[in-house]
Amino acid sequence: MRNYIFLGCVFIFFACQKVAETQAVLSPNGRITVTINKNPLTYQVKLDGKLLIDQSRLGLMMSDTSFHSAFEIQEVSRNIIKENWIPVWGTDSVVLNHYQELKLKLANKDDRWMDLCFRVFDDGVGFRYEIPKQERVDSLVILDEITEFNFAQSAMAWSIPANYESYEFLYRTCSLDSVQSANTPITLRTDDGTYMSIHEANLTNYAGMTLINKGGNNFECDLVPWPDRIKVKAKTSLMSPWRTIMITDHAGELIESHLIQNLNEPSKIHDVSWIKPMKYVGIWWGMHLGAETWTMGQHHGATTENMKRYIDFASSYNIQGVLAEGWNTGWEDWGKLGAFDQTTTYADYNFDEVVAYARQKKVELIGHHETGGDILTYEQRMDTAMQMLSNHGIRVLKTGYAGPIPKGQFHHGQWMVNHYRRVVETAAKYQLMLDVHEPIKATGISRTWPNMMTREGVRGMEWNAWSEGNPPEHHLIIPFTRGLGGPIDYTPGIFDIKYEKRKRYVRWNSNDKGNSRVNTTLAKQMALWVTLYSPLQMASDQIENYEGHPAFKFFENLPVSWNESRVLAAEIGDYLAVARRNDDSWWIGTTTDEKARVLELPLSFLKTGINYQAIIYADDADTDLEENPAAFLIHHDRVNTETILTVKMVAGGGQAIKITPLKE
Repeated sequence: MRNYIFLGCVFIFFACQKVAETQAVLSPNGRITVTINKNPLTYQVKLDGKLLIDQSRLGLMMSDTSFHSAFEIQEVSRNIIKENWIPVWGTDSVVLNHYQELKLKLANKDDRWMDLCFRVFDDGVGFRYEIPKQERVDSLVILDEITEFNFAQSAMAWSIPANYESYEFLYRTCSLDSVQSANTPITLRTDDGTYMSIHEANLTNYAGMTLINKGGNNFECDLVPWPDRIKVKAKTSLMSPWRTIMITDHAGELIESHLIQNLNEPSKIHDVSWIKPMKYVGIWWGMHLGAETWTMGQHHGATTENMKRYIDFASSYNIQGVLAEGWNTGWEDWGKLGAFDQTTTYADYNFDEVVAYARQKKVELIGHHETGGDILTYEQRMDTAMQMLSNHGIRVLKTGYAGPIPKGQFHHGQWMVNHYRRVVETAAKYQLMLDVHEPIKATGISRTWPNMMTREGVRGMEWNAWSEGNPPEHHLIIPFTRGLGGPIDYTPGIFDIKYEKRKRYVRWNSNDKGNSRVNTTLAKQMALWVTLYSPLQMASDQIENYEGHPAFKFFENLPVSWNESRVLAAEIGDYLAVARRNDDSWWIGTTTDEKARVLELPLSFLKTGINYQAIIYADDADTDLEENPAAFLIHHDRVNTETILTVKMVAGGGQAIKITPLKE
């Protein structure tokens, strides 16, 4: 099969002598060079003259044999773009989009056309295949995509195994050549210290990409297939997602990059006034702990009275939204077709009463649609269910897809990619912002559809409730991998670290061996609110663990919209310090892995001539990850632009810092 695909690649892109055999395009600063060669078509990537990606093949294997005759390069076009654009929300209030573009227009004797487009930024490369509408082509079928990433150097890599269904795995830290397969993003550090990450941008009407190791450090694209093993089906035209290669000198620059966003189209929503980030709490964690249930009964979580209690809490603590899972019927029939009814409430949840109470308290409700993976039924009910939320003034919807989907379809194939896009577009029609759990991968489409606020797609907080939990290094890897595609709804903020206040009524999950816990200190949980960015940010613990707690003041005051973000210190899997600015105040989160650390953080980004007060929530001298993780201290420092902040963290620890200008 691989030999057959290789021949397809050769025939698709065999170019004649009409143009130069080698074309090159540089990044705006001249450091990154991409070279495209023909016969067969391949590309190389260099940084400062140093080879990063060696000769790597390009191609699409089509079912239409008229695409297999030799293509000639008919035209070479170049373009330079430098523009600033303003996100609806994000980590920075202004984004620079600056690249040099090379487009090769290809044609063959059968009058078939195809474009290959490269865009080179100062922090990486994006390229994609484009098949425009043309005569006598009424369908396009991709049998395989032959895109390679042939790394020229050995490297350390952080990745999860390729999986057509899920992204909820712990990340591996190992040599690149030992990675047999990977979901993207896969991030690596070469032996000479260059950081790279392979992913895709603007995944639209196409199959998700995984990577397969062909030997050594050479990886090939492996698209998630349809049940008939075809990879992609389209009608008269097709554009692949952008295949992306982030390239930076420092680990933190990966997090600061906007390359993935820049390779997506501008917003298709013209009136975005209803799209606003928010903080939220919810009836959620208790179910994962086993203290409450999704189904109606003695320990049902989503009752009218319990919801009012959460609304009261949110109103008192400057929290905009409240989520309830398990308010609608169907949870007891999990796995059955048509089980979930997203418009009918359980008898102990009075929808109209809860809506009226939230409105009275000036708190927003967050809707929840669990599908159980029953996509066909949900698509039939989606409009009605979304309209119900909109009619009651609800602006945020969390969706869930845990469970099977139609037989033969994979979670990350083209069919599901298109389903998720229909959900985003329908939600926009009803002015609903989305938080998607069990999603497809994030590829920056929140620029185009800014109501797509956040998503899971990662082994998140819930795993700590009923498994051995996520190790301390997990939070130091996901910002450099999964987080590069877009915001993460990790749902941080557990204060009852060892579940000392948990009442265990239910043991519903077989993975729970009684040793579950959160593997961080309390101060690190607070820091994750800053380091793991999400425009819908949750304080995920049960609210009784927050009431009267002095550390919760940090979340109470925490903004959810940022003007500027900087990574102050970073090493993948080891430590991370992120500073984010809202108006004149800065918020810093620092975290470490299983090792205690001291970081020295210069505050040179503060305004000169202004003194600030730093409120620091830190690990205490008595804090211990195993024995005393909830111990913390609060202290105040006077700082300015010349201050070097000494940050001490115990194993699994962190610090959360608020810096505000002092009034004269």
